[in-house]
Amino acid sequence: MSATPGTVLITGTTSGVGLHATKAFVDRGWTVVTLNRDPVRAAEAAATLSIPPQQLHHLRVDLGDLESVRSGVETLVDSLPMPIDAMVINAAVYKPRLKQPERSPQGYEISMATNHLGHFLLIQLMLETLGRSTHPSRRLVILGTVTANSKELGGKIPIPAPANLGDLSGFEAGFLAPVSMADGKPFKPGKAYKDSKLCNMITTQELHRRLHGSSGIVFTSLYPGCVADTPLFRNTPKLFQRIFPWFQKTITGGYVSQSLAGERVAQVVIDPEFAVSGVHWSWGNRQSRNGRQFSQELSDQATDPRTAERVWDLSMRLVGLDAGA
Repeated sequence: MSATPGTVLITGTTSGVGLHATKAFVDRGWTVVTLNRDPVRAAEAAATLSIPPQQLHHLRVDLGDLESVRSGVETLVDSLPMPIDAMVINAAVYKPRLKQPERSPQGYEISMATNHLGHFLLIQLMLETLGRSTHPSRRLVILGTVTANSKELGGKIPIPAPANLGDLSGFEAGFLAPVSMADGKPFKPGKAYKDSKLCNMITTQELHRRLHGSSGIVFTSLYPGCVADTPLFRNTPKLFQRIFPWFQKTITGGYVSQSLAGERVAQVVIDPEFAVSGVHWSWGNRQSRNGRQFSQELSDQATDPRTAERVWDLSMRLVGLDAGA
């Protein structure tokens, strides 16, 4: 474990993995900057786990609104008295029961807007700041999901459809109504979430290819295991919320507590053994006592350099940055 605590920025800490990762970092002496739509709620959530408030800095940012991301980063860079040594991209929305796409203030489908595009802009705006850190754990870590990786069983399940960005024609067309999917096809809310998480993992791979060599920043993603009772599933049917944790605990053996998932996030940022850029860390779909992490193979779509380059360039355009920058 790194002996020197640093400062980590985490998105989405009002509940679930982000909240428990915050505790894991603070328990290791780190300072945490939290990015949430509601800083008061973030502070109240931290208090429920007895996290010392003096080690927290709460910032209001709505990742579904690109203007909020811009103003939040400007406030952060101007006001924070210490460097940002690491970033954890955790926040996500999952709304599988939507009949019609919900739109961000910029007019983008909300899952992709929040999970991918808001985070993509945040990363681009924070790279220079992160690059100035001299901390040994200078890393950018993105949470992925098994459901967006077709190399794993969970990524093959065709309900409502596997993650697939197709030819990216939806992005190419500007991703505004009536377009709601990256591939330009009809709206499927569950797939929209999977596609956004696939974009997250593609972003990690492309960050590694483009910037690791010149910046020295370690870019990784992880799947900490199936956190079946996370509030991410708050918008699923009540019956699903009751059955899914039981199923993962007793049938698949894949269940991971929010606390353990948070510990794993902190490990991937802090521990020297995780300082390998371009890796997607996993502990597997079946959890065993004292199970070790391993480098999980990602799908062809997640690792294809041509797809990654197009996702990068089109995302730069959609968030209002010069793709040639």
